[in-house]
Amino acid sequence: MHPTAQTLRDVPTSEPPDFICALSYEERFLRRRKLVTDCGTEFVVDLPKTTDLKQGDQLMLSDGRVVEIRAREEQLTAIRGDSLVSLAWHIGNRHTPCQIEKDRLLICHDHVIEDMIRRLGGQIEHVSEPFTPEGGAYGMGRTHSHDHGHSHHHHSHD
Repeated sequence: MHPTAQTLRDVPTSEPPDFICALSYEERFLRRRKLVTDCGTEFVVDLPKTTDLKQGDQLMLSDGRVVEIRAREEQLTAIRGDSLVSLAWHIGNRHTPCQIEKDRLLICHDHVIEDMIRRLGGQIEHVSEPFTPEGGAYGMGRTHSHDHGHSHHHHSHD
């Protein structure tokens, strides 16, 4: 039987965790799932509600050990341009998760968004890095899924 993580530690300690579990952005949004640590130890996450795990969050296992969550490298699109604020607005207007940095924006690969960014004068570079985008509205974590990458529906963003 695998140990179970039902508790997210409120305050990480300075003690090193027993395990590291690197997850992609999508994998870090969960309630119940079987996971494997970087050293191969399996455990089950069974949280009371769906949770957006962040880089550095720590899960308490039923046997007392601690698993620290890390953002694993994934294929992303780095965006640079003279008007990052404007580019960030257009990305946000499409409800696309975005990591905002001083000199660039990072998003998951999306050819539709990449084409739009190029048309707006932005430069695109494909990179492999951990992805830790901004939280949703009002700092409450993720908002609803609203992917414009493949199927398209049209509605007003007024």
